[in-house]
Amino acid sequence: MDISVVKDYLLKLQDDICKQLAEEDGGSDFTEESWLREQGGGGRTRVMENGNVIEKGGVNFSHVFGDQLPASATANRPELAGRSFQAMGVSLVIHPHNPYVPTSHANVRFFVAEKEGEEPVWWFGGGFDLTPYYGFEEDVVQWHQTAKQACDPFGETLYSRYKNWCDDYFHLKHRDEPRGVGGLFFDDLNEGGFENSFAFMQSVGDHFIKAYRPIMAKRKDHAFGDRERKFQCYRRGRYVEFNLVFDRGTIFGLQTGGRTESILMSLPPVVHWDYNWTPEAGSAEAALYSDFLVKKDWV
Repeated sequence: MDISVVKDYLLKLQDDICKQLAEEDGGSDFTEESWLREQGGGGRTRVMENGNVIEKGGVNFSHVFGDQLPASATANRPELAGRSFQAMGVSLVIHPHNPYVPTSHANVRFFVAEKEGEEPVWWFGGGFDLTPYYGFEEDVVQWHQTAKQACDPFGETLYSRYKNWCDDYFHLKHRDEPRGVGGLFFDDLNEGGFENSFAFMQSVGDHFIKAYRPIMAKRKDHAFGDRERKFQCYRRGRYVEFNLVFDRGTIFGLQTGGRTESILMSLPPVVHWDYNWTPEAGSAEAALYSDFLVKKDWV
């Protein structure tokens, strides 16, 4: 098992996604900051703000290590408590200006937990998901078709399995509401050995931009006004709630002493919480709830 090949892939993935997003934005580029973690490791944070299309977006690489896994990483694997660890990954969130362009998130990651005298325990995780404000069925279908294409070479049941896991994971329990229209989510993957698991993670990583860029291109010039912007900012509140309350990556990063600015770059720049607001019946805003924020098969 050569960990360096995983790191090399992740750095190249960050480069490719940033290049393609900057091309589609057409007005700005990502700024880069490298950082070091006192307890071990560091990362490469890339952020775009106030582009033509992207209001705020971040594409981050990190590789951290330490003497003991944090509680967030051992909650489901108590047998790993006390092991040293390495964790590396690419994580991104894109918040567009235009309410007709969905927010998107993706993450691919690799963990190794080690203990002297015992075999290392390793696993891959990741996925990508879409959070529209105004729904277009053709966009959601294309998103899920691309997700399925990422999975199909590795088994005909994987898309359904990881699609359902995504639906269950990105669910705001306190509101009994999906965060968006889903995609893929997988974790603790080591089935079929290192090479097969790594190849699957790469497929998921490579298919994100294939899924998202066409939607961005199609919707970025769609006309909008104050009403759409206000609804976008209201719905962004759900994104903040999930990331701060439930998201494993956020919790892991904060528990391991990661760089706070890089961890919280996922939060949108402008957001509203309006007390007890409900959409007007029959409106496009109401259609998001009735037609898109529901668990369904899209392909």
